[in-house]
Amino acid sequence: REVEILMFLSAIVMMKNRRSITVEQHIGNIFMFSKVANAILFFRLDIRMGLLYLTLCIVFLMTCKPPLYMGPEYIKYFSDKTIDEELERDKRVTWIVEFFANWSSECQSFAPIFADLSLKYNCPGLHFGKVDVGRYTDVSTRYKVSTSPLTKQLPTLILFQGGTETMRRPQIDKKGRAVSWTFSEENVIREFNLNELYQKAKKQSKPREEGPEEPPGAQAAAGHPPGETKKDK
Repeated sequence: REVEILMFLSAIVMMKNRRSITVEQHIGNIFMFSKVANAILFFRLDIRMGLLYLTLCIVFLMTCKPPLYMGPEYIKYFSDKTIDEELERDKRVTWIVEFFANWSSECQSFAPIFADLSLKYNCPGLHFGKVDVGRYTDVSTRYKVSTSPLTKQLPTLILFQGGTETMRRPQIDKKGRAVSWTFSEENVIREFNLNELYQKAKKQSKPREEGPEEPPGAQAAAGHPPGETKKDK
């Protein structure tokens, strides 16, 4: 019986790891399901040991939360009141907005990737934003991003052009379920056509700029990314 349980949990780990994009996510999945397996085995051995182990796991999860990304980025953080205003302020600006929640491990893993993209591609005509739908639940309702504990919609990336949503990942099927999608840097660049968006945005804003056009990432590498100040909240 124990062997069947372990094989079942191993299959779940492999399925979860398919969506993982960092080593930390892979290791986290393995540890999480190891805890579940240990809890089941402890309960089968002695219910008191099982309850003790489960209590220790709960205390650990509540007191040892994973660290939030605090590295360099060029992202504007929205509240429930500022997101609509900013999207409508200048419809020449294209926005890529991440809808996230701090409690989501997928969002935490994607944070450094999104930050790196913002450093490479941010320019006067192409901006990056984030809004915490775990905190601003009315925003999740307006933009139809589920914040359920079992949701597959976090994070959600939405492309706004002319103040209107033109694309989102993950996509939502006819049954209202999120279509599986890997939030890697390569996928975001390809699916959102970031190189093309960047070149178009640079051409539109060129009359307002001085000096020759630089390729994506050049200014970020130099430590002087274009656009707004870091974490303008």
